[in-house]
Amino acid sequence: MNVFLLNKTNRAALFFAMALLPSGLMYAQSKKDTVTKEKKIEEVVVIGYGTQRKESVTGSVASVKGDVLREVPSANITQALQGRTAGVDISQSSTKPGAAMQIRIRGTRSLSGDNNPLVVLDGIPFAGSLSDISSSDIKSIDILKDASATAIYGSRGANGVILVTSNRGTRGQKPRFSYSTFTGVQTLFSKYPMMDGPTFAKLRADAGIYTNGADESNDTNTDWQSLYYKPAMMTNHDISVSGGTEGGNYSAGLSYFKQDALIPLQNYERFSMRLALDQQVGKKFKFGFTTNTNYTKTEGNGVNSGAVVGYSPLVNPYNADGSLRSLMNTAGGNDNTWIFTRERLNNLDEKYVDESKIFASYNNLYGEVSLPLNGLKYRLNVGLDYRTTNSGNYVGVGVFSTNPATASSAGRGNNQNYHWVLENLLTYDRTFGKHKINAVGLYSAEGNRYISTYMSAKNVPADFFQYYNLGQSPQADISVNPNDQIYSQTGLISAMGRVMYTFDNKYMLTATLRADGASVLAPGNKWHTYPALSVGWNITNESFMKNIKALNLLKIRAGWGQTSNQAVSPYSTLGSLTVVPYNFGTTNGTGVYVNQAPNADLGWEYSKTQNYGVDFGLFHNRLTGTVEYYKTHTFDLLSNKSLPASSGLSYVTKNVAETENKGWEFSLNGIIFDNPDGFSWDAGVNLYTNKNKILALASGIDRDINNLWFVGHNINALYDFQYIGLWQAGDPYQSILEPGTPADVIGSIKVLYTGGYNADGTPVRAIGEADRQIFDTAPKFQGGFNMRFAYKNFELSTVGAFQKGGILISSLYGSASYLNRLTGRGNNVDVDYWTEDNTDAYYPRPGRHLSGDNPKYSSTLAMFDASYLKLRTITLGYNFDKELLKDMKITALKIYFTVTNPVVLFSPYHKFSGMDPEPNSVGDQNQAVSGYRPRQLIIGTNNPSTRNYLMGLNLTF
Repeated sequence: MNVFLLNKTNRAALFFAMALLPSGLMYAQSKKDTVTKEKKIEEVVVIGYGTQRKESVTGSVASVKGDVLREVPSANITQALQGRTAGVDISQSSTKPGAAMQIRIRGTRSLSGDNNPLVVLDGIPFAGSLSDISSSDIKSIDILKDASATAIYGSRGANGVILVTSNRGTRGQKPRFSYSTFTGVQTLFSKYPMMDGPTFAKLRADAGIYTNGADESNDTNTDWQSLYYKPAMMTNHDISVSGGTEGGNYSAGLSYFKQDALIPLQNYERFSMRLALDQQVGKKFKFGFTTNTNYTKTEGNGVNSGAVVGYSPLVNPYNADGSLRSLMNTAGGNDNTWIFTRERLNNLDEKYVDESKIFASYNNLYGEVSLPLNGLKYRLNVGLDYRTTNSGNYVGVGVFSTNPATASSAGRGNNQNYHWVLENLLTYDRTFGKHKINAVGLYSAEGNRYISTYMSAKNVPADFFQYYNLGQSPQADISVNPNDQIYSQTGLISAMGRVMYTFDNKYMLTATLRADGASVLAPGNKWHTYPALSVGWNITNESFMKNIKALNLLKIRAGWGQTSNQAVSPYSTLGSLTVVPYNFGTTNGTGVYVNQAPNADLGWEYSKTQNYGVDFGLFHNRLTGTVEYYKTHTFDLLSNKSLPASSGLSYVTKNVAETENKGWEFSLNGIIFDNPDGFSWDAGVNLYTNKNKILALASGIDRDINNLWFVGHNINALYDFQYIGLWQAGDPYQSILEPGTPADVIGSIKVLYTGGYNADGTPVRAIGEADRQIFDTAPKFQGGFNMRFAYKNFELSTVGAFQKGGILISSLYGSASYLNRLTGRGNNVDVDYWTEDNTDAYYPRPGRHLSGDNPKYSSTLAMFDASYLKLRTITLGYNFDKELLKDMKITALKIYFTVTNPVVLFSPYHKFSGMDPEPNSVGDQNQAVSGYRPRQLIIGTNNPSTRNYLMGLNLTF
């Protein structure tokens, strides 16, 4: 058992440490070395529709306390969760302010359906995202990973479940006020590694294709990124009050967050309000509610870095009279470009706007009554959510165009989401001697209604109209596309039963059965029932373990269960029609045609999961950890099956594919030193693997090249040639493998030839499509770590993440972004390229052996080793002595300084480019990442990564 001794000067530091440490912790108050009081703190985890002592949990559940999350000051809690739990991969899909992050729990299962986990806030399925929840409002986050844990949520829990528990007051507690804030500056982690003026001028000369345009001069060396990026502010304020009476408790909070971007006109702002109440009425009845309301505003999402990064450094941004240049003529007159600089964009005023405003209200109400049978309770949960988004954009006459007379344009959109859920819960919880039984029965109904509209216009008569009154535009210039007007309504009815049984705190059993009926599926396929079973054996509590003092916890557990994913979009079983305008002679008409075939057999995507785990604690629980192995088989996945041309359609969607995910997870937490009056040090690390592969595709095929799906390989695989070097003079078989003159081919990219050879050793053919390879992009393993050091009132903590292997896609160096064309048309990433005096270079000879605008096979240059080790945050804090604060009626006061993204190690990509090795985009998000699939994470010309310096304060009184 772990014992801490507290004196009056370091309680705040200790309670902070307790949030980081594993279960089995004990604390005591003392003067010097005399322990006068000891109290065991049992860690309780939320498991869905209830809680359970951690040592009794039989499924795979990972828990993170709210105090731990708040160690990482950030825009949303997903950033704070990165690297904290094994098996939970959280990645950037965009680096713009306010952007949500991608979460994958134990890999990707579905080919075309949703792979996001279910978020449950205070027991009710949450219609928003984690970015809608302020970290100051969170008490804990519990992540359900295997089917034996997630089956209670049925089809919604197929991709894992994230249970968020918010802070609430405590009965009998006097009002407690808290204020926390952090403010700081975001700086550029690194510029995009582009060529400077002299280097680019030499490249253009070596390529020999383009000459300088009218606005270019070899004597000019402009750093366009310096004229575009600027350090930006980020600030957060949270104030809350909590307390209670003898019969209830309450809490309320207000939060404000604002983040500006390094690029102009972009920012994100969020206002949040939270209120919670629990009230006991008599001895039998209790009721309460929680409301979370927020308003967010995002500006400038349409502005990006892509164009600026590729500007020629040979152009002076200023005219001879000192005014900003508005257009540039480059590449021998082939390119005319509207110039983006911070000053020009800021001066647009009413000529440009791009904003989105979201108002959301998430409300949970409950009533609970104790029934006459001892241990039996009935509870009614009601969730009522509303979310509306209003977006608008306006571009004035000639803005962003080389033609100053280009017509103005505007667009306005609105969508609304209405969500409700009704849950009836019957719970029985009793202990009979050595027997403990907890049983839950549920019947629930859930509905969702979504409405979306969008319209656009041209020739807006004045800038001040922007997008607010599109009707002022000429009627012929107002457009309402039928495909942009959406309405859908879905429903889900469920019944669930779960029994948890424990005997003598040694043997544990959890059995779950849930049935879901989904409106999106066809009659006959709407319902499915999911079973789940898990068992545990707490070996530590056996009599034969009493004399093994070093081992404080040893529990083995195993689980099996089935879940499913209602991946079908609304009305898919009915097929769909597309509206199309047409001319019939002089008459304008509107017609429809079938664009999706109906399929009354569409059904659920199913997953079966096995999970095996060992939990252990050693040396009075100074060392605790978990080892787990899982295997998930997902079948009846939705995939497109080809149809004959005579059908008039190219494919029909059916339940035909299969995938598999399996892996190991390892978590370890240790208390290395534990002297509260001096130096203490605790640390944690987690490491996990995920082997994902496709087992089957439609029609028995083993590859779907259009979607980049290949049987036996992971879902995010690439299909490309394999770079093996550059062609050099004298290389054998060049004229056969890569036909062309030596003057054109020598110095170009050489890729792997996989064909056969003739009897005389010559290749039988030229390199072609048959030589493309399948590349699995997943890392060998990944994980995270955290350490905390304390000396008296000082604290130093760090959080980090790492991964080994895998393929990182950087479109900057490939062909998609047009930044590595090596032709001299636009600026190029700074690379060491082949010349007759530099034949051992990695990158090809400029201006030779092109395929379109890029070197042939240049897509192979986009692949890098994805390994890295990264410190995400370093925080230094100081807890003021409570004796000093007592006279000011202050309970606790802490100040801290945090730096984010301070260090990157062991990253081949960072060593080569200087850039952050984590992705910042997804495929087809913009031109820079075109050609890749939306599910693939990529480094593109999105907002650059930042290194942030923040000062914060936490105050309680």
